[in-house]
Amino acid sequence: MKKDLFQLIRANLKLAKQKWPGQMSKYQSEALRSLTESYGFAIALGDVILLDVRWYVTHAGLLRLAARSRCQGIRVQKVAAFCDPGANHWVFKAIVYKSGGSKGFVGHGDADPSNVSALVHGAELRIAETRAVNRALRKAYGIGLCSVEELGSFSSNSDRTRNHQELAKESKNGSNSSQPRLRDQLCLLIRQHNLDPTLVKAYAADFCGTPSLKEANRDLVQSFVSHLTACAKENRDMLICRLNSYAQPEAAKP
Repeated sequence: MKKDLFQLIRANLKLAKQKWPGQMSKYQSEALRSLTESYGFAIALGDVILLDVRWYVTHAGLLRLAARSRCQGIRVQKVAAFCDPGANHWVFKAIVYKSGGSKGFVGHGDADPSNVSALVHGAELRIAETRAVNRALRKAYGIGLCSVEELGSFSSNSDRTRNHQELAKESKNGSNSSQPRLRDQLCLLIRQHNLDPTLVKAYAADFCGTPSLKEANRDLVQSFVSHLTACAKENRDMLICRLNSYAQPEAAKP
């Protein structure tokens, strides 16, 4: 086993036990080790997260895997025949081309108010597109693991439902003592690396797949903080370029 891979496995296991101490069984540890060996996923970058004792890959993790594997391109298009803008129902088709001569791996994604969390109502179009890309990437690289963005509505009376409802309240009123620590971490990163707060918030919302940062659950915010920390340390210039892509163009003067 290569030294870098061995170090990544150790780092993933250590961080996972810190983030999810009540869920990291021997089975989960072995699954994480396998995911790391096979795909090079990093928890610190938000590539995978553990929800209800199940591992899920993230959109960011799939995109980084595609970049490492030198994916040639991803084509995404709306399937107009199955879309209903009035009902906020959207369907997208994505094709991933792993190489220049690849015929492409196809994935479809749909979203409407009935199959997304109430936290992201209003963002169904973006979610449908993300789901299509995720499914195509998972097919292309042989990942049977579901992506967190493909999870449906949290309307059932499960622990997951209650957790998301509590997290939604925390994000709005800051009643949980752990939430300010996340905000403090983010503010500190912004000050340390002289980042634009508005652009960071826009990037965070896109990363988390929510209309705004305050509507993201704590696990996703923590993943973003870890991701931003790594990006700022590894290549701040590239991070600045990425943040600038979220700048809103100035309105044309009459």
